[in-house]
Amino acid sequence: MKKIILVGGARPNFIKIAPLYFELLKRPQRFTPLIVHTGQHYDQRMSEVFFKDLDLPEPDINLGVGSGSHAVQTAKIMMAFEEVLLKHRPELVVVVGDVNSTLACALVAVKLKIAVAHVEAGLRSFDKDMPEEINRVVTDSLSDYLFTTCEDANQNLRREGFSQDKIFFVGNVMIDSLLGYYSKISQSNVLTRYQLKEKEYCLLTLHRASNVDEKDSFCKIMNAVQQVSKKSKVIFPAHPRTKGMMGEIQLQDQKLVVTEPLGYIDFLKLEKNARLVLTDSGGIQEETTFLKVPCLTLRENTERPVTITSGTNHLVGLDPKKITKEVDILLQDGDRDFVLPPLWDGKTSERIVGVFKDI
Repeated sequence: MKKIILVGGARPNFIKIAPLYFELLKRPQRFTPLIVHTGQHYDQRMSEVFFKDLDLPEPDINLGVGSGSHAVQTAKIMMAFEEVLLKHRPELVVVVGDVNSTLACALVAVKLKIAVAHVEAGLRSFDKDMPEEINRVVTDSLSDYLFTTCEDANQNLRREGFSQDKIFFVGNVMIDSLLGYYSKISQSNVLTRYQLKEKEYCLLTLHRASNVDEKDSFCKIMNAVQQVSKKSKVIFPAHPRTKGMMGEIQLQDQKLVVTEPLGYIDFLKLEKNARLVLTDSGGIQEETTFLKVPCLTLRENTERPVTITSGTNHLVGLDPKKITKEVDILLQDGDRDFVLPPLWDGKTSERIVGVFKDI
């Protein structure tokens, strides 16, 4: 029986881990999955509620590392995760996405000669100013199994010299979760709770340090949002890191509804029924493409260009004039046609576990 550790540290990680965990449970004679929560997102609203919404059990191990600088947080995770690996000696460590937990746990595992699988390998923004880009590149270089979501990622890995036998084009595991929990959306009362009507509001999310920790960037975005809110109600589930910055600027428009972070099901319902979404999240670019909801990405680049070339995503940067212009176009004319990327079909976790059988 193969022991497989699934590592998560932030909300998007849990969304990707859930379908893999349940797929492994279907093969109890072959696999024993263990969930390790690094504690990178330690706020109850940022992690525990997601476990409940995703029907996941309590993590088998919680490292409880909390916040800190990139170096401090990464070091704490590495020290704690090394003890976990020495105790449990798994055959495989699965890391997902591009957060500090992803890099830290991959590095510890490879130094202990334990195989590493990276889910969402090969994504590139080509912007080394993004900490996530460094995490992606280094994690891929350490991994034995590179599971990709799209042909762009395959091309990136081949261009960087990775051998084809390490690359597995399996599709997007986030879509597995979206489809798996889609029926639960009807149970959410989030629209009633915030007095929202379907397709008559915009959804805003922000979490990247370059947008919410730098006052100039944050003010540019919020200036645009204030203009948008004159034409449509805007709901903003605020990430904890935005709280301090929001206290330094004036947000007085009554059509801007600021809420606490929401659970997965509530957020999916908001996302599905929004007229459009403004975000700096990578995963939301993918979800909105699947849900056929127009998305404006508040960044200068994206590691998910397939959501632009095939999906509903538009890259608009931080210029308030450009943001409001694109919002006006979408509110008036709607979005263009799109093609769903290959293998975004809800069967990605099954394909990944199919590869694990050879471990």
